[in-house]
Order: sequence, then C-alpha cells, then structure tokens
Amino acid sequence: MDDIIISFFGVDNQISRGFVFGIVHVSIMLLGYYSGFSINRLLKILSNGYIAGIIGAGIAHVLADLIAALIDPSMRPATLGIVIGGLLPLLLVPFLEKVVVKSKYHVVIGDHEDIEKDLKSHHHKD
Repeated sequence: MDDIIISFFGVDNQISRGFVFGIVHVSIMLLGYYSGFSINRLLKILSNGYIAGIIGAGIAHVLADLIAALIDPSMRPATLGIVIGGLLPLLLVPFLEKVVVKSKYHVVIGDHEDIEKDLKSHHHKD
C-alpha cells in the first residue's frame, strides 16, 4: 500500500508530506460527524457531563491522528509523538475547568441549544 500512496501522491516530495495524513484525518472526522458516531457524544451521554464530551472529542482526534499517521508513510515515524502530543493537553482539562470562566455564550455550554435550533430549522424546510 505504501508504494501505491508514494507513487500516486508523491509523498517523497516536500510539498506533499502529510498530505495523506490530512485527507485521512479529516475524512475520519467527517465520517463521524455524518454517521452520527461521536466518542464525545457517547461519553456525554454515559456521564451526563460536558467535561467527558471535551475529553471524548480530544480522544477522537487523537484516534484519527493515530490512524492517519499509520496510513501516511511520510508521517509514520512521527506516530508515537503525534499520539503523546495529542494526549498531553487533555491533562489540562481539570485545571482549565477551575480557571476558565464560562458564560452562556461559551461554546460547550451553548452547544446543545445551538444544535437544537439547527435541527428545528432543518425540519421546517422539509
């Protein structure tokens, strides 16, 4: 598979390094969004808390990074660093929860209402 990717995308070219990584990473995220599968949504439901949703979103991105790095031959040597680098910031969540003051306009808090409005607006158009 590596040979196909290298010959098709020219991964050895400096401009295209990480190209396959980007395609795979965003494709995984789009697949999750459009299929309705979401680790953060699952964790929110299981724990009934948005902090689990934040951690779930982080883990979902790290998993997408892991898969993309393993598939992209130009990024494969950096896989462990990408995964560790993606997981470490999640350790900041408890600190940020204590320090960051959230308002009703905060993305995490207002998310549910925004999504509900979006869904209602789509149902009226059908």
